[in-house]
Amino acid sequence: MGIRTKVLSGFLILACMLFLAGVWSVHELTTIGSSVQGLLDDNYKSVNAARIMIEALEREDSAILLTRSGNGAEGRKIMESADISFQEGFRIAQENITIPGESAYVEQIKDAYREFKDLWIKPISGNFSKGSLEWYFDEIHPKFLVVKSNVEKLMSLNDTEMYQTASNLKNRAHRAVMPGIVALVAALVFSFLFNYFVNYYLVGPIIRITAGIQAFIKNGEPFAVRIETDDELRSLTTSIRELAERH
Repeated sequence: MGIRTKVLSGFLILACMLFLAGVWSVHELTTIGSSVQGLLDDNYKSVNAARIMIEALEREDSAILLTRSGNGAEGRKIMESADISFQEGFRIAQENITIPGESAYVEQIKDAYREFKDLWIKPISGNFSKGSLEWYFDEIHPKFLVVKSNVEKLMSLNDTEMYQTASNLKNRAHRAVMPGIVALVAALVFSFLFNYFVNYYLVGPIIRITAGIQAFIKNGEPFAVRIETDDELRSLTTSIRELAERH
């Protein structure tokens, strides 16, 4: 193998190691980015849906009290708007079930809200006269708290999942960096080995050849340098020896 091929092979191996490390790290980071973004988007949708439902519930609760204070028309208007908002938030949550156990929370919200709405829909619509403050505190408000509690559980579940996703992102990022670190360490080790072989097979023989020529010129000593490798340096040594023998 020639000197040029040896040196070129060493640099190609080093370049391939760095290239593979870069490709591996980029692939891992790209995979992490796309998967984590999808998980965070799903969790955020559910958290936002829960926030919409809680805000709608609080508006409904306020509207019920408003109707008990004599502002029935305004209260009914707020209730209708809040009910639409709650249904929209619930629809988003129902269509975005991505966590184990999330569907159970959604069903609990559905059942609890139906019971809550069944209590206030007739008094608010004016179908019958029941609706004192005692009725509100004994029947309406407890149901309101049950629905709100279930929605908060759904929000907490997704908040926890988002935190877990962030923790997993840290661990996966560490694993993505490791191939690059390993490759860099391997490249550093290979560089030392490459330097050793360059010195052993290239620099060392050149020094011996130079010393042999100087000894021949200055002291008339026979040129007796031997090169073990079968490359250009061996051909050069043979040519110098033949030249020295002729003179």
